[in-house]
Amino acid sequence: MRVYNSIADLRELARQRVPRAIFEYADRGSFDELTLARNRSDLQAIEFRQRVMRDLSKLSVASTMLGQPVTMPLAIAPTGSAGLFYGNGEIHGARAAQAFGIPYCMSTMSICSIEDVHQAVQQPFWFQLYLMRDRSFNAELIGRAHAAECSALMLTVDLQVQGIRRRDAKNGLSIPPRLTLRNALDIATKPAWAMRVLLGKRRTFGNMASYLKQTSGLRSLSEWIGSQFDTAVTWQDVDWVRSRWPGKLIIKGILDPEDARVAASLGFDALVVSNHGGRQLDGAPSSISVLQEIVTAVDGRCEVWFDGGVQSGQDVLRALALGAKACLIGKSYLYALGALGGPGVTLALNLLRKELEVTMALTGCTDVSQVDARILRRTPGSP
Repeated sequence: MRVYNSIADLRELARQRVPRAIFEYADRGSFDELTLARNRSDLQAIEFRQRVMRDLSKLSVASTMLGQPVTMPLAIAPTGSAGLFYGNGEIHGARAAQAFGIPYCMSTMSICSIEDVHQAVQQPFWFQLYLMRDRSFNAELIGRAHAAECSALMLTVDLQVQGIRRRDAKNGLSIPPRLTLRNALDIATKPAWAMRVLLGKRRTFGNMASYLKQTSGLRSLSEWIGSQFDTAVTWQDVDWVRSRWPGKLIIKGILDPEDARVAASLGFDALVVSNHGGRQLDGAPSSISVLQEIVTAVDGRCEVWFDGGVQSGQDVLRALALGAKACLIGKSYLYALGALGGPGVTLALNLLRKELEVTMALTGCTDVSQVDARILRRTPGSP
């Protein structure tokens, strides 16, 4: 029986089991993928200080996010099309996160709908929102999230203009998909994946179902979605969201200290340092390289979370040491989901927690609340 003991193992299994176009949608980045590579290389360049002769008999990685107790400072990030990595993927992800004791954030562009996930879990989850030109549709989504008892709304702000993802175009990834001989043959070699997706609750964006009924089909829906990312959005639009959402509000996609200061002044409960997984502005810095600057700029006015390249518990610890309150995983979550479904997500979370515990202990820390920059070595060229 094969043993999967790292996110890299789960990534390789997902690569084998998920059609190439779907897998590379998550795995790859925009333009020349410079920022995608920096997310990993800059994290790996950060060295730990090994400490010895400490009492390590009691270890704790338990923390809080937005005042909610979590078994470790980690949440599953909103990832579009998770239900195409594994049938009913959003439900599997939400259930795994709930059982593990960490938050799950559902994407606007999920395959399952808000209501599908709400009916499948017992505890509140978070919902992610893009501000679209059709504000009546945004208002409807916010209302549905509230009715589904979502405990936080995550506003993603770095997708007013979509980055150029060359790999998606080559793979024919669009709505409707562009069928090529290569991807048709690829799907034919993955009957188990196809059966799970075909038997899932939905095969297109579930949260758009009401609009889809009013259109002539997927192509019309694709054109509508493509036209909906609002290039005119400004900070003033936060008031519009606040007037309709009574709960916790998170902003995701902050990569500059000046933007962080503005976000903090507007009363967001948490801020996610993120470059959209290297899938938007290529040539932007890695998330980890700007984390400390943003933590300083926020100055404790809201929680600062980290997103961008997390593929191990060691990466989580690096981000915590540089000031993050918690981390989000997107690509790693989809690798686990595509590899083994819900059990794969649970396996990934257990791997991350074990790696976090062991690395924390070897730096001389026994409680995640004690983690700060003193556990790191400063080396030439490190962020």
